[in-house]
Amino acid sequence: MKKLKIILLLFFACTLTFSQNPICPPGLNIADPTARVWKDGKLYVYGSRDESLDYYCSYDHWVLSSSDLINWEYTPNVFASKGKYDQIPWNDQALYAPDAMYRNGKYYLYYCQSGGQEGVATSNSPTGPFTNPKEIYLKNKNQIDPAVFIDDDGQAYYLWGQFQAKIAKLKPNMTEIDTTTIVDNLITEKEHFFHEGGYMVKRNGIYYFIYADMSRKGMPTCIGYATSRSPLGPFKYGGVIVDNDGCDPANWNNHGSIVEFKGKWYVFYHRTTNGVINSRKACIEPINFNQDGSINEVEMTSQGAGKPLDAFSKIEAERTCLMFGNIRIEYLSFDETNLLNPSNNDQLGKIKNKDWAAYKYIDFGAGAKTVTVCVAPGAKPGKIQFKLDNVWGAPIGTLDVPGGGDGKTFKTLSTNISLAKGVHSLYIDFTAHENESFNVDWFEFKK
Repeated sequence: MKKLKIILLLFFACTLTFSQNPICPPGLNIADPTARVWKDGKLYVYGSRDESLDYYCSYDHWVLSSSDLINWEYTPNVFASKGKYDQIPWNDQALYAPDAMYRNGKYYLYYCQSGGQEGVATSNSPTGPFTNPKEIYLKNKNQIDPAVFIDDDGQAYYLWGQFQAKIAKLKPNMTEIDTTTIVDNLITEKEHFFHEGGYMVKRNGIYYFIYADMSRKGMPTCIGYATSRSPLGPFKYGGVIVDNDGCDPANWNNHGSIVEFKGKWYVFYHRTTNGVINSRKACIEPINFNQDGSINEVEMTSQGAGKPLDAFSKIEAERTCLMFGNIRIEYLSFDETNLLNPSNNDQLGKIKNKDWAAYKYIDFGAGAKTVTVCVAPGAKPGKIQFKLDNVWGAPIGTLDVPGGGDGKTFKTLSTNISLAKGVHSLYIDFTAHENESFNVDWFEFKK
């Protein structure tokens, strides 16, 4: 079970937790991650918060921050459109994906709402509270997903849009755009596979437009990019950076950003959980640029920005980065009235026959000989097979799961395995004799 340490910071509660992918703890779903590195040297993630399995997003924003991309701090209620921390008295619309920017001693939070409103609020702190919101007039071209980019010459730009991206110059006050500079169709669905979620960075004279890319399967599961020598285009499609297809049976979209942190570049994106399209968690992967400025596509991993997972420490089942079948990450225990409740926990559930889950990557060191699994048996017996590097090979071990359970009462079961050494991807293959047989909370190997 996860343990979260609660820290009081002024009137906000923050949580420190060791985390790899996903970087959100159980009970907290941050999606649409925009990553920013501010003057204090820390990295901050601004995103929407999925609070329900029935609809997208919520009525407040939280901020994730880290000094090393492994230990994360979570600051709640930095801005809200409804409830106790409401800063928008003129409506109660849900808050969709935001962005943030720092300039002239102030932090600006750019937000959008389900009713089509877009605006900006300010703070003296990167974690808010953001106050004094002001609507941004977009000449009746409001849509969703604002992003802000400041060029080397100091000119700031505002980007937004769905199906086709728009851009305009921001005035020096950072709260208004020059409507005479609006450019439509900067990036389009037809030419660039653009769906939504625009974001811009500049590297070595090349402007990178990052966005939800629907070049595969007709769904925006990818983070794609296009490049130009000008922030106003024209942009040429560059390809896919990461694809979250296979993270959940109900997966639909993606949204993210790329950022340089301590000399290395990373892509931030989200994965779906709980078998619904609107329960998403932020993740991170290292990326590399080629000499010509192109970006290599990376795979989803469990380790994210960290080292391979330690086989001899407890590995939470929700660290899986790829699944096949009906299986999904789902809430095991979740207190929606207190997202930071230490008892919040996730599991692998809804397991059917021949489902599997993958973990990339796990370090078995000099060798592992046994594995222990925390499992809640179902009414009928089943099996769990452990395989290295691919799901089609021979198992290194098989765990028999007894029947007669209720799928809720957990017990630890162990079995011997063939000696596993070094770093491998781990595939866990399930045999079930009913549609939803047993659930898995964690596993751990022994030397």
